[in-house]
Amino acid sequence: MRMVIELFLIGVGLSMDAFAVSVCKGLGMEKINKKHAFLIGLYFGGFQALMPFLGWALGIRFQKYITSVDHWIAFFLLLFIGGKMVIEAVRDKDVQEIGAKDLPLDHKEMLLLAVATSIDALAVGITFAFLNVSIMEACLIIGCTTFVLSIIGVVVGNFFGTRYKKKAEIAGGVILMLIGLKILLEHLGIIAF
Repeated sequence: MRMVIELFLIGVGLSMDAFAVSVCKGLGMEKINKKHAFLIGLYFGGFQALMPFLGWALGIRFQKYITSVDHWIAFFLLLFIGGKMVIEAVRDKDVQEIGAKDLPLDHKEMLLLAVATSIDALAVGITFAFLNVSIMEACLIIGCTTFVLSIIGVVVGNFFGTRYKKKAEIAGGVILMLIGLKILLEHLGIIAF
């Protein structure tokens, strides 16, 4: 159960970029378009599920060479990813042009956005190879979490605007950094969960 909670928290952290983009998509809708909200969730959730698997596959290939430093790799990758998210959120000026309302969903744009927001999940997938995480369970939890949060992001964007975008990205980054610190401290025997 503890692993499921950790994977859920990783999923929440990783999904904050997708959540922020979903908020922006929601801003561009006069009313919630349920089909578009579902497709946005599917794009982001699908890629957030796929990328950790690809990272895991890469990590497995090189696992035997770096098992003695795997906890440091996990720590630094999660620290870097989380820190990058926090820095980008703090630097973001919230000056985003929404443009015309209720434009059709551009699938090429959604594909690029889904890939761009899931690159962090690829790096996290590499750490999963060193931590003996059940990759299918991890991908399912991360993908479903992102799917749901992306749909919520569309609704939030449509209802509230960009008010919570920055806070959500900062929270996601902090969650990833804390999980990285926990992995390192557990491996060093400083804490035990």
